Amino acid sequence: MNHISACFVWVARLILVGLVVLAAGCANRPSATLPPAPVNAATPDYNYIVGPGDMLNIIVWRNPELSMTVPVRPDGKLSTPLVDELAVQGKTSIEIARDVEKALAKFVRDPVVTVIVTRFEGPYSEQIRVVGEAAKPQFLPYKQKMTLLDVMIAVGGLTDFADGNNASIIRTSDGGARYYVRIKDLIKRGDISANVEMKPGDVLIIPQGWF
Repeated sequence: MNHISACFVWVARLILVGLVVLAAGCANRPSATLPPAPVNAATPDYNYIVGPGDMLNIIVWRNPELSMTVPVRPDGKLSTPLVDELAVQGKTSIEIARDVEKALAKFVRDPVVTVIVTRFEGPYSEQIRVVGEAAKPQFLPYKQKMTLLDVMIAVGGLTDFADGNNASIIRTSDGGARYYVRIKDLIKRGDISANVEMKPGDVLIIPQGWF
């Protein structure tokens, strides 16, 4: 075998190895194993977690002068005239209400407090982040029963360059597992079986297609 023939065989082997590796990668690619979003089924035991940027309506029964709407500061705390530097980040509205009652008990006899979240931002662990070829990439506060379709409506759909059927969800609640989803089938073809349930902390990645 001459030098030219040996080089040709060597190059051919490299190409063959590359094709085998590529085929193996495609074969091992995780499939969309998420089931379709259930109809009229609530996410069990979900309680909203308060985070910076949320607006809280604090209602103190029989004490309207102490009732007010206050924002959660970037440091995760809030302040009112009688409640100073109260840490609320990472807590539910019920837990915050109990903490406010304890703080007010120094000034008010047997305070009864209700806390209602009136503007939702939430901590990162509760947000849905959408990156890539969405019309309006952004983060969204998670809401109970939120689905992929709800997310796509909120971000304005896909761009003209999106490869919607090659999009994926990185699910932090599953240890960073990746699930592939079919956004194009869902919003362009109305295939409701492609609509999946979202979870707090999900990251939706929409790649650009090859044209």
